[in-house]
Amino acid sequence: MTKYVYEAIPTNASAAPRYFEIPQDESDAPLTKHPETGEPIRRVVLGGFGTLSSKPSTSGEKDAGSSCCGPKCCCG
Repeated sequence: MTKYVYEAIPTNASAAPRYFEIPQDESDAPLTKHPETGEPIRRVVLGGFGTLSSKPSTSGEKDAGSSCCGPKCCCG
């Protein structure tokens, strides 16, 4: 089972959200209410691996994070 990070949706605009993990199967839909308290929640999308860049590679080699990798790489 995968653990997903959720945040409680604050009812007061000045309140900070609380974060917690809930184990779920990958095929399960995101929860909208906390299973124990019933308070409204939403799933948090966490960052991934690598960096994004809009600059093309000038060396012709594939650059992790480049949107264009040049003629010498396998991405086409």
